[in-house]
Amino acid sequence: MVLIITIANAEKHLKKMIGDETNDLLNIWQKFKSFAQEVVEGEEEKAILFQCGTYNFTGEKLFYYDFVRQFADEEDGHIQQLHCEFVFEPIKELKRLKATKWYFDTDGEIEEFFNKIENLKQFKIPLNHTSLKFNVYQEEV
Repeated sequence: MVLIITIANAEKHLKKMIGDETNDLLNIWQKFKSFAQEVVEGEEEKAILFQCGTYNFTGEKLFYYDFVRQFADEEDGHIQQLHCEFVFEPIKELKRLKATKWYFDTDGEIEEFFNKIENLKQFKIPLNHTSLKFNVYQEEV
């Protein structure tokens, strides 16, 4: 039986792919890359985002390191983002890192995008640190 991934069940599907191993950043990146290449029913265009930076979303400055798949819904035009977000203590080495890198399926091969991301210092440096927490969540933007 083939599982049809929809925008509505994408978060559940990704969480199942990741499983309980939520402290291995590179493993989660590999699973996110696999998920990013899957067909999602109702998705108008494939959009992938890598972003990181220090922000004060919760009243406390923290370093966020985030893999995102964005869905533009063909039916209602709403946009949702599915996040794989690592949160770190904003130590000196991480504070100066900031990136916002998008991929759209009109940009060419997604593997080229992944290779570019993996070669960024903003991607590599946090791999040497332990995150405070990991979140997978989907939200409308």
